[in-house]
Amino acid sequence: MQGWRAALGVLGVGWYIAIAIILGLLCGVWVDGKFSIKPFFTIIGLIIGVIAAVYGVYQMFLPFIKNKQGKGDA
Repeated sequence: MQGWRAALGVLGVGWYIAIAIILGLLCGVWVDGKFSIKPFFTIIGLIIGVIAAVYGVYQMFLPFIKNKQGKGDA
């Protein structure tokens, strides 16, 4: 049963990455449509989406990293 829990956790991380990047990209495209500055806000939205994805994944794995460091000290 532990294998399924790990697999679902990894699947959730994958969805989080995809959604964060796509939302950033779509927001950038929407703002570009409003101000007619075509690639500028799309690129900014993509960068913000990637940063949000990396930060979110880091926050998700932080308990595992701390747990691993605590076991190594003992």
